[in-house]
Amino acid sequence: MLLRRGLPAAVVGCVVVAQIRSLHNRLPLPPVPSPTPFVPDAVTFLTVIGRNLSQHASKFPSWDALFTLSSSQLRELGVEPARSRRYLLRMRERFRRGEYGIGGDLTEVKDGVAELRLVEVPVKPNQTRRSFARATATKTPGMRKMVVNVPPGSGLPAGPLNRATPVKGVKIKYGNTICAPHIERIKGTNGLGVRITVKEGIWEQKRGHKVDGGERRKAEVRAKRRAAERKAAAA
Repeated sequence: MLLRRGLPAAVVGCVVVAQIRSLHNRLPLPPVPSPTPFVPDAVTFLTVIGRNLSQHASKFPSWDALFTLSSSQLRELGVEPARSRRYLLRMRERFRRGEYGIGGDLTEVKDGVAELRLVEVPVKPNQTRRSFARATATKTPGMRKMVVNVPPGSGLPAGPLNRATPVKGVKIKYGNTICAPHIERIKGTNGLGVRITVKEGIWEQKRGHKVDGGERRKAEVRAKRRAAERKAAAA
């Protein structure tokens, strides 16, 4: 009779939880991404993502540590409050997936500074739109405009123009104006050259702010406000 009896519910629950936790601990860690020329180390990464996380730079001895520490380990290191840890983990995963902010895809970077130029590049054979074929006041026929990353002090990219790649997150307006966040125009380039510098919060995702107590308390807060306004008007 004893062999036919099942385990008590509490024991079964403990066994299931233990099995789930053991499986979770055996999951392989995601690969550590390679640093980029614009973000070469942990200090720079914590600087560009903002929210004052650069104050914790000394707690990460290496690039691998930045991308392998768990949330509980971050808490033990003193990364507080909890929303800062969640933000760091989220931005860490975005970088792992190659989702960079402005400048993340640049290859010509020196001392945290990258230069961009607006240049004309040959139209590829598969691009046969009429707009590329005719000349305009600001464009040569058979050419198209592109913002590219150039070596510091150079007006042209290091490789051939027909292999140039456009910089992500940058737009061209009015035919000859480079537009992007966090850029600084270079004097003497007639507006065709800009500079991007590593600085605090250049990739920061701004926190939202509650309006009238947030979604859950908005109706209550506004009702109390209207009641107070009516009371003040009647007095």
